[in-house]
Amino acid sequence: MATELSRASAGASKGRRIVTGTDGSPASLLALEWAARQAELTGASLEVIAVWKWPNTFGWGSIPDGFNPASDARDILEPTIALLEKEHPEIAVAYKIVEGHPALELVAASKSAELLVVGSRGHGEFTGMLIGSTSEYCVANAACPVVVIRGNYS
Repeated sequence: MATELSRASAGASKGRRIVTGTDGSPASLLALEWAARQAELTGASLEVIAVWKWPNTFGWGSIPDGFNPASDARDILEPTIALLEKEHPEIAVAYKIVEGHPALELVAASKSAELLVVGSRGHGEFTGMLIGSTSEYCVANAACPVVVIRGNYS
């Protein structure tokens, strides 16, 4: 899985590290904010991961002109990181955009992390069975403790 974009801020600690994933969804942004506050409290660095992949199929049609999931991930991540660094300037932030499956990439990143923080969209049991649950997979397979942040949905 090729890294599309990667950056570590100066002073990023090699020690305690919190990992979180974001896809721009409200749940993932809540998880990112929680992870940033935890990094502040514990003195850990924060690694933010955005994962993209080519869809398996577009049905009978072809891929639309201009469709670029790597670019879409970058368009979501870059302003999110800029806001994070503005609101939490004291934490060391690293980020990367990778191609792959979100659950697998987050679990791989958990191997060298102190904590993994993920958001949950709260689709429920039935939808989770149909499409799988990134947060559920991370809880079951991560190499470190996992915090799941659920959004406040009406």
